Order: sequence, then structure tokens, then C-alpha cells
Amino acid sequence: MKTILCYGDSLTWGYDAEGPSRHAYADRWPSVIAHQLGDDVRIIPEGLNGRTTAYDDHLAAADRNGARILPTMLASHEPIDVVILALGTNDLKRHTGGGTAFQAAAGIQRLIAVVREFRSTMGFAIPDVLIVSPPALVPTQDPDFHQMFGGAIEESRQLKSAYARVAQQEQCAHLAASDHCVATPLDGVHLDAENTRTLGFALASALKSRF
Repeated sequence: MKTILCYGDSLTWGYDAEGPSRHAYADRWPSVIAHQLGDDVRIIPEGLNGRTTAYDDHLAAADRNGARILPTMLASHEPIDVVILALGTNDLKRHTGGGTAFQAAAGIQRLIAVVREFRSTMGFAIPDVLIVSPPALVPTQDPDFHQMFGGAIEESRQLKSAYARVAQQEQCAHLAASDHCVATPLDGVHLDAENTRTLGFALASALKSRF
């Protein structure tokens, strides 16, 4: 059996802006991958609202720094065949990450290094890496999210090309979520159920060639 770790933020967790609540389990993109790839593949959904690539958020109760937590996740779930790194949106907040696509891409590059430098005490092989550039932000009337990500829409549109450059440099796979789904204007950040499923189908298609 192959194992895929889906390491992400609220888009992986399944945040539903309409509630706000959480999408049904079947609608979350890791669940869609699991359904599409079948019983021979084990999907581990590891999403946390507000998680960044590699930056601290001192306003949060739980540790949101993805680079600091990732080694623990790798050790907990090994052996892992593929790690999907789906982070970067929260790096665009004013109080985390510096607010630029460049810094989000630098963070995702750091996460790739964490995966490749992690040494299994059991001698398991290093997983393959698939990076997912987040969907672009869209305008919203939600006052909290507007303030949280204010001015970051244009930066978010640069994530696809910034991650593509990292993927080329690091020789890893890249899927641009913006090619397949669009954020809801309810909060300008998250995906509705249909777009979350669509992202899952796109990722499943990208992964099928590996198994």
C-alpha cells in the first residue's frame, strides 16, 4: 500500500466559509483523492487552519509554523511515498510571512528541504514531493478577512509562477490550484464544496500516473 501525506492549511482541513464550518468529509480534497485512487493508497489528511509554510503566528494558540511541525508528521506516519505540500496562503497575512509570494515560495522551498533532509530511523526511503500553489485570493466584503489579507490579492496571483520556479529548481512536481478552482467571495480565501472537490480530482489525476 502506498501512503500520501496531505500537509496543508484550512483548504486541506476543509474550512467552509458559508458556515463558517467544515465541509463534509467526502467533499474535502484529501477524501476525494482517497476515493479516486482506491484502497491501495492510504491518504493522511494533515490540515490546520492558519498554518504557514515556515513562519510563526504568535496570535494563534497552536503552532502554525509548518517547517517546525513537519518533521514530527514525517516521523509519525512513515513510511510515506508522497508528501503533498499545500501551503502559502497564510504567508500573505500582514502579521505572518511578510506578505509576499516570494516569501511564500521561499517557505515552500524550505519544506521541500525538510522532507528531503529527514532521515528515517527505520531506513525508509525519502518521499516524493508534490507542491500545490494556492488559489488566488478574490475580493470580499468580509471585514475580518479583508483586513487580514488586505492588499494581498495581487501577490496571491504571483504564487503560481513563484511555485513553478521552485518546482523547476527542486525537480519536484507542481500543481497550480488556480488552474482548477477559485476562492469564494464570501471570505475571499477559502473554497466552497464544489471547488474543493475539483481540486481533489485534479490532484488525484496528477497522482494516478505514480501508482
